[in-house]
Amino acid sequence: MKNKKILVAAIAVAIVAGLGAAIAVVLSRGGGTRYETQAELLKGLPAAAKAELDARGKRLAQPLTCQNMPEAGLDRLLVRCTGTTTDRQQVQVFGTALTERKAEYYTILVAGEPLVKNARCLGADCKGE
Repeated sequence: MKNKKILVAAIAVAIVAGLGAAIAVVLSRGGGTRYETQAELLKGLPAAAKAELDARGKRLAQPLTCQNMPEAGLDRLLVRCTGTTTDRQQVQVFGTALTERKAEYYTILVAGEPLVKNARCLGADCKGE
């Protein structure tokens, strides 16, 4: 009976420690988004999207063309990229960084179909997540 209590206590400690470690990892990320300004998102999104497309077997015919979306503001960064795959499929990439909520969302459409939908990261940005 005593061994069962010790085992249950050890499992409980392990669970609490695991949750604490997970929270520490999230908080150690810096507490912000990868892109703090509209200019950073505009500059970084094409490479991240290309890496994601490459990883999913979709090759671009030429680099993505990206632009700021008119609805963007200081607390809501918005970028839209367009391009074409080597097999002539239209590509649209949407990147959003909500600075106050410290959240990012990315969507990639290929030929009008979602390849990535509301992902929290793209390409190499996803390492460790």
